[in-house]
Amino acid sequence: MAGKKIKRYRSAGGVVMDDRGRVLLLRREVPREHTPSLEIRLPKGHIEPGETPEEAAVREVCEESGYCHLAIVADLGELHNEFDFRNKHIIRDERYFLMRLTRPDRQAPHNPHPHSEEALFEPLWADSLDEAEALLTFESEKTFIRRARDWLLRE
Repeated sequence: MAGKKIKRYRSAGGVVMDDRGRVLLLRREVPREHTPSLEIRLPKGHIEPGETPEEAAVREVCEESGYCHLAIVADLGELHNEFDFRNKHIIRDERYFLMRLTRPDRQAPHNPHPHSEEALFEPLWADSLDEAEALLTFESEKTFIRRARDWLLRE
């Protein structure tokens, strides 16, 4: 970590399910070390000043996927995550909510930074939580799929 800048932030996102039990994922191909890399993610992003984690989660799902008719069903908690990326040490506290899609219509995704990597996301529906867990790229996001499954089994 010596010589690396440290970037700390909080993020919020959603494990979004529709009425058929499908799970909303985001797919993008991005360059990593000059090689195209496929990432499959859950929608999430920075919590802006003055914004609650719930507000940020709904906003980020809408911006990244175009699915904006959402209801928060449960708080899936937080996870502390640290990693190195592009010569920075990232310290991120991620919070996710289980969400239900209340209407299936989709608008064009709105990304405030149209040339960012986030603008490359395309929605991808997994048929189940199990399939979503298998498809996701990052272990921290798989944790929230497992938490969603546990919550649904308890309810």
